[in-house]
Amino acid sequence: MSDEHNAQDHNDRLRRAVADCAAGRAHGIATILDIEGRQLLGVAYRILRRQDLAEEALQDAMVQVWRKAGTQGAGSGSARGWIYAILRNRCLNILRDGKRLSILAPADLAMMQEARQEIVPTEDWEILAGRGKLRDCMGGLDGQSRQVILLAYVAGFSHGEIAARQNMPLGTAKSLIRRGLSALKECLS
Repeated sequence: MSDEHNAQDHNDRLRRAVADCAAGRAHGIATILDIEGRQLLGVAYRILRRQDLAEEALQDAMVQVWRKAGTQGAGSGSARGWIYAILRNRCLNILRDGKRLSILAPADLAMMQEARQEIVPTEDWEILAGRGKLRDCMGGLDGQSRQVILLAYVAGFSHGEIAARQNMPLGTAKSLIRRGLSALKECLS
């Protein structure tokens, strides 16, 4: 069985699981966690760098998936992308929540901020993309475009932070992200 066929089967199972959630069937969440749970927790940990917060973010994201499953329609993009977007947004909200970070000693907080800089690997990025068409499409991007997209959509950096990290003007960072997303959209359709 080809990787593309496996990816399609995987996406179909996730779409059905989201539909189960929308219909109030609890096994939908269990199916999502069975299919993507490890990867979701890994993404949350890479963003938050604390296991307890990563677990909390995943739990909160699954509650949001359950509540909002009815809004995820056929024209809304992939179920997998939708689920990961909910998780990413929850992680970013946790990072913005100063109360959680204020319980850390200043040295631990500094270490977390430094660790955030290492969230997106310049090599071995394929692990983040998973198997299937997204990985192939990401591989088709030039290295700089791929890196700024990963910094924006995996690590959650703002356009200004990306420009500073990559030592480029803000407009250039925005253009690279916009062109890279356009190329991905074209490749995926």
